[in-house]
Amino acid sequence: MKGTTKSGTEVFTIGNIAKRAGVGVETVRFYEREGLIEKPRRRESGYREYSNEVISRIRFIRRAQELGFSLREILEFLSLRMERSGTCAQVKKRAEMKISDIEKKISDLLRMKKALKELTEACIEQNPIAGCPILKAFERDGG
Repeated sequence: MKGTTKSGTEVFTIGNIAKRAGVGVETVRFYEREGLIEKPRRRESGYREYSNEVISRIRFIRRAQELGFSLREILEFLSLRMERSGTCAQVKKRAEMKISDIEKKISDLLRMKKALKELTEACIEQNPIAGCPILKAFERDGG
């Protein structure tokens, strides 16, 4: 449901905002609790009233999450976005840090994949479970 305020500004219910932003109602509530979107005004009936700009903010958050940014990092981006004195260099630095994090994760995943591949290749399916190299590797002390 949508309506208008006395000043003529369009307002939307939480369900409408969620649908337009492509998220669930609980996601909108979660973003509110985390401070990613402002707590909306409430009607006398208790219903929340959201402005149209909340939709673009939720979409901004979702796109940043899809690129691997944490909610804390997204809050930083939102703060930078509000500061008119900031520069692209500040955003670029954070994006480069995220690239570095992603490269480390990729390296870790490739290492894990190699180890698992070696273990599965060593596994002879007809052998008893007591001799399973995969299970034995899990029992080994890694330190």
